[in-house]
Amino acid sequence: MASTTFTLRRDPYGKLVMTAEDGQQHVGVAPVRAFPIQAPDEGISLVQGDGKEVAWIDHLDELPEPQRGLLKEELEGREFMPEIARVKSVSSFATPCTWQVDTDRGETEFVLKGEEDIRRIGATSLLIADNHGIQFLIRDMFTIDKHTRKILDRFL
Repeated sequence: MASTTFTLRRDPYGKLVMTAEDGQQHVGVAPVRAFPIQAPDEGISLVQGDGKEVAWIDHLDELPEPQRGLLKEELEGREFMPEIARVKSVSSFATPCTWQVDTDRGETEFVLKGEEDIRRIGATSLLIADNHGIQFLIRDMFTIDKHTRKILDRFL
């Protein structure tokens, strides 16, 4: 189903309702990113509660504003992946250790249980899982500051 053949709205309970071109309504659809890190605005599927895909969106920017806004709002509410801008300090270079970081959502600290909790995603991105399972993203480890790169190099 093409991205322009449906409309979106919220019902009184806050659920997303997709109305297809033929008038069929799908209540409680959820957007799912095909490539959440490398191409977050491309390849978004709208799925029902049972996982059945009811629409495909090639690129989020192709949607008209009311629909694009609803989808972005829904995705932000479902996905929580702070992006690390800078590692301020680590308590130790042995794990477990506490990391103090600046993220796109503010300052925080977390405990890294083991080096295996730092995973490479593609050529330049890293995912770091804390002891509670929260995933922190470093989108491009080659564009962050020298101090942060030095710390990361000790763990990689």
